[in-house]
Amino acid sequence: MHTTDRSSPTRPRSGLAVVAICFFTIVFDGYDLIVYGSVVPSLLGDQEWGLTPAQAGAIGSYALIGMLIGAVVAGMITDVVGRRKIILVSIAWFSVAMVLCATATSPETLGLFRFVAGLGLGGVVPTTIALTVEYAPKNRRNLYNALMFCGYPVGGCLTALVAMALLAEHGWRAMFLVGAAPIALILPLAIWLLPESASYLLARGRRAEAEAVAARYGLNLADGRDEPAGPRGGKGVTLPFRRGYLAATLLFGAASFCGLLLVYGLNTWLPQIMREAGYPLGPSLQFLLVLNIGAIAGTIVMSVLADRIGAKAITVCAFLAATVSIYLMSLDLGTGLLMLCVAVAGLGSVGTQILVNGYVAIFYPAAGRGSALGWTLGVGRAGAIAGPLLGGWLLGSGLGFEWNFYGFVLPALLGALFIAVVPRVGRHRRTPAVEETPVKSDALNGIPLQRQAHDHQSIMR
Repeated sequence: MHTTDRSSPTRPRSGLAVVAICFFTIVFDGYDLIVYGSVVPSLLGDQEWGLTPAQAGAIGSYALIGMLIGAVVAGMITDVVGRRKIILVSIAWFSVAMVLCATATSPETLGLFRFVAGLGLGGVVPTTIALTVEYAPKNRRNLYNALMFCGYPVGGCLTALVAMALLAEHGWRAMFLVGAAPIALILPLAIWLLPESASYLLARGRRAEAEAVAARYGLNLADGRDEPAGPRGGKGVTLPFRRGYLAATLLFGAASFCGLLLVYGLNTWLPQIMREAGYPLGPSLQFLLVLNIGAIAGTIVMSVLADRIGAKAITVCAFLAATVSIYLMSLDLGTGLLMLCVAVAGLGSVGTQILVNGYVAIFYPAAGRGSALGWTLGVGRAGAIAGPLLGGWLLGSGLGFEWNFYGFVLPALLGALFIAVVPRVGRHRRTPAVEETPVKSDALNGIPLQRQAHDHQSIMR
C-alpha cells in the first residue's frame, strides 16, 4: 500500500516510527503478562496471604481471561473507532491496572486487578498488528509485523532480568510497578507520533484526513492492490464471518488456539518438564531465555522468507518445526542439541503465533482486518488458558515424562494442518462485485475489483 509520493515537497516520514511505538507497546504487553510467573514464588511465600498453588494458578488465569475478552472487543470496535484510540486507551488502561496490582491488599483484589489488566493487554495486540501492517511496505509486511511482535519475547527476557535485579530486595510489588512504565514512557510518544489508519479514515468518509496522513507518510491511497475484493456487503466487523471468508476465519482461530497453547504451555511448564525428564541444564531462567531468544531470531528469519515465498507455506513449516523439536526434546539428547531444540521450539511456539498474526493481517482487506485479528486472538486466548492447564495435568498424570512433550506435539501438528487447509478468498465462489461489474472501481482503493482479486491471489500463495 506504500509508495513514495515523489511530488510531495517534503520527504515523507518513515513507517518505522509507527512500528517502533507498536514494538515498545508489545514489549510491555509481554512484560506485564509474563511478570506474574516471576512473582508466584514470592506470593506463595507471603504468610499473611497464605496462598495455595491452586489459588495462585487461578489468579494467573484471570489475566488471560481478561485478554480473551479484550482481544475480541478491541478487534470488533477498532474498525469503528479507529486503531489509534484503541492503542492509546489500552496503554493507559493496563498501566493503571499494573499500579493497582502493586497495591493489592488481598488475593481477591490482586485477581480482580489482573483481570482488569488483561482487558487492556488484550486490546493492544490486534490493533498494533493492524496498524503495523498498514504502515509497512507491501513486500515487507511479514517482516515488519515480526519485528514489531518480537517485542513479546523481548518483554519475557526483560521480566527475567528485572526479577533478578529487583525481586529479592524490593519484593513482588516493585515488579508490578515497573509494568506501569508505559504510561510515562510510551503513551506521550504515542499521542505525539502515532497516526491513525488511513484505511480507517477513508472507510469513515474522512478523505481529507486520510490524504493528509498519506502525504505525511508517503502512502498512495490509490494503490490498494493488496486488498482483496470482499463479498458484497462484507465490510467492517462482520466481514470475516461472511461467505467467502468464514472457513478461513474458523481455521485461523483454531490455528491461533494451538499456537497460544504452545506459547503459554511451554513458558509455564518447560523448566519443570525438563527437571522431570532429568536434564541437567541448570536454572529455569536459562531455559526461558533460550526459548525467547530462539523466538526472536527465528521469527525474523522466517518472516523474511514469508515475504518472499508466502505466509501460508512458512507458517506451516514453523508449526512443523515445533512438532519435530518438541518431540526430540523427549529423547535423551546432549546439552548442545537440547538447547538447539529449545530454541527451535521458541520459534515454533511464540514465533509461529507471530506468523499466524501476520498471515491474518494480510489475508483480510483493511475494512475487516481488526475484526479478524480480534477474533483470531480471542480464540487463541482460550488456548492460552488451556496450555498451562494441559501442562499441569500431564505432569500429574503419571503417564511418563515423554508424555509431557507428546502433549504439546499434537497441538503443533494440528496447527500445521489448520493453516495448510486455509482456502483462498473466493476459491469456490467469485464475488458478485467481480462478476457483475468487472471494471468497477472500489470506493476505498480506487482500482478495479478484478485486479484486486487477482493480486490478492498472489499474496495468498
